[in-house]
Amino acid sequence: MALRAVVVGGGIGGMAAAVALARAGIDVQVYEQARELTEVGAGVSLAPNGLRMLDRLGVGEGIQRLGARHVSTQLRLADGQPARHEPHQFAQPGRNVGIHRADLLALLAEQLPPGTVRTGHRCTDAGQDADAVTIGFGNGTSVTADVVIGADGIHSVLQGFVVDPAEPVFSGVVAYRGLVPSMAGYPAGTMRMWVGESKHFLVFPVRAGQLLNYVGFVQSGTSVRESWSAAGDPAALAAHFTGWDPVIGEIIAAITGPGGSGFQWGMYDRVPLPRWSSGRLTLLGDAAHPMLPHLGQGVNQALEDAVALAELLGACASPAGVPRALAAYEELRRDRTAQVQLGSRRNGAGYDSSGSQLTDRRWIYEYDAGTEAAALASTARFS
Repeated sequence: MALRAVVVGGGIGGMAAAVALARAGIDVQVYEQARELTEVGAGVSLAPNGLRMLDRLGVGEGIQRLGARHVSTQLRLADGQPARHEPHQFAQPGRNVGIHRADLLALLAEQLPPGTVRTGHRCTDAGQDADAVTIGFGNGTSVTADVVIGADGIHSVLQGFVVDPAEPVFSGVVAYRGLVPSMAGYPAGTMRMWVGESKHFLVFPVRAGQLLNYVGFVQSGTSVRESWSAAGDPAALAAHFTGWDPVIGEIIAAITGPGGSGFQWGMYDRVPLPRWSSGRLTLLGDAAHPMLPHLGQGVNQALEDAVALAELLGACASPAGVPRALAAYEELRRDRTAQVQLGSRRNGAGYDSSGSQLTDRRWIYEYDAGTEAAALASTARFS
């Protein structure tokens, strides 16, 4: 009899987990609090370690079709001149792919059987015994499963059923982000980061090169709420980057034109959690390890979580083995993601000091979470 799994949260991490679990022969349902399965208008850069996981999930061809490969990656100073750095201290040419978050979510959703995802279900409660977990929702319904995966983001409800709740920590940085149509003056297939004292500006193409994703990172002494959808002020963004490379000004000017969009995002993370799992309940993605975006690894680490977790749960001989499989998942993933969390903090400080002291990314990019989890599953007995 197949394991019964419930994923709480229908974002990219939760949907990737559902696809991986289904491919492992596990009966999975996803419960999402929003009325529609959707992502806001922003892009994400998929690194080699995340792209390997997406190939395992069967969406590699779709990524190539809807994404935009970064054939050139450039780190520049505020005036547009090249910034000195080692090749392994920034995204490597030809190895990263930019994609619209909504396009990635749709590719994952297409891999699931109809009826797998149930929207309008806000998780409010969780309880378990030795044999099962029961999740309660705000609409009065509940569901019982052999295992529950909390993929419900940085404000995770389920995290409080694993560890004592901890408030997210404001990083002192606010990001202005959004999309503009591709511009004739911006080189195709190029990811470019401008770095300077106390701020930096990132641009890369998405949606097969039709759009440019931009993010302006600025330091702020006032905390701004963590939100993917709060409106940004293009005039304020322009003021922050006055005197920088004119290309940045052209991109900011396009925000208010046709096809442009702008949002403001207060950036938060947490110190690494002491544990991710309790019995038959575990955490994944931002619910387990929210991180700043300065290594471009938030989504990529969630994809690693999803594939590793499915490999280990797929090795369970029976539902009785679930707690041991979750303990193995946590052991495999927690130290790595903690290193990426802390490295993301350091790298942001490096960008804001004109590109000095940047992180060597090879240990992140060359890792294969699927292979590591499969090797562990082959020697373990979860029964």
